[in-house]
Amino acid sequence: MRAWCPFATLSTRSTMLPAPRRLPSIPPHPGVRPSVITHEELPIWVPGDILCASDDLNWKGVAQRTYRYRGQDVEIPPMVCFMIVRYEAGQTPMDRQFDGRWTRTVCAPGNFSLLSSVADSHWHWNENIDVSHVYLDDSLLSRVAGELEGRVVDQVELHDGLAGSDPVVAWLTDQLKHEAACPGVGGALYAEALSLQLTVHLLRNYAVCRFRDPVRDGRLGAADMARLRDYIEAHLSGSLSLEDMARVLGIGPWTLNRQLRATTGESAYRFVVQCRIERARDLV
Repeated sequence: MRAWCPFATLSTRSTMLPAPRRLPSIPPHPGVRPSVITHEELPIWVPGDILCASDDLNWKGVAQRTYRYRGQDVEIPPMVCFMIVRYEAGQTPMDRQFDGRWTRTVCAPGNFSLLSSVADSHWHWNENIDVSHVYLDDSLLSRVAGELEGRVVDQVELHDGLAGSDPVVAWLTDQLKHEAACPGVGGALYAEALSLQLTVHLLRNYAVCRFRDPVRDGRLGAADMARLRDYIEAHLSGSLSLEDMARVLGIGPWTLNRQLRATTGESAYRFVVQCRIERARDLV
């Protein structure tokens, strides 16, 4: 059950094909250089032909586009998201300035480049190339990093990688590209699963995280327990989700459940039940 796919062979296509999806248009130039741009605004600053895009697929926290570029020299304003560039076709010398430092190498099919969010960059290449872009929201990397470390993340930065080679990055970005080109049933869920795997892999191997608080011993402090209990008491008459309780403390739901169990010996569910029992006892 897949929509029209430009990569499918004739024999795999039904005689009743839906119309090909429309590719996104390039927005007008804003006239002035903005402080940050979205991935939809990238073609304003890096002209190219859009071959594929996930814009109409309702993905959350991740997006994909494939471009065909001519050789050019471009300065890109900081982007609100992280970008992984996967080189698909064509080989070219590549120069990039990032964080005030120039790097020179040759980029070929199989290589990838990384770019952190909110980072100025200057790119120069000579040859025509096809590239696949995967964009990851800053909130996604911060949330997953917080889950991994059990602390609130202040900032995530990716390494200055210009011509990396990694079979895991290659496979995950290829799967996102294929899903964008040939969306299937459950596509948004599949893209979310892939983006989580890619995020964890990047955080493990290609990222530096800065945290707002010192390392915890795996348990919630007295102040956090008081804030959590106050929130639960205020919402006992309604629905209480693990996600909402975790958001109060600025951590992920898995981290909350783990740290609450280490602190009280109970899961979040059992802790809420106990609070309800105590409320009922007080009302008797």
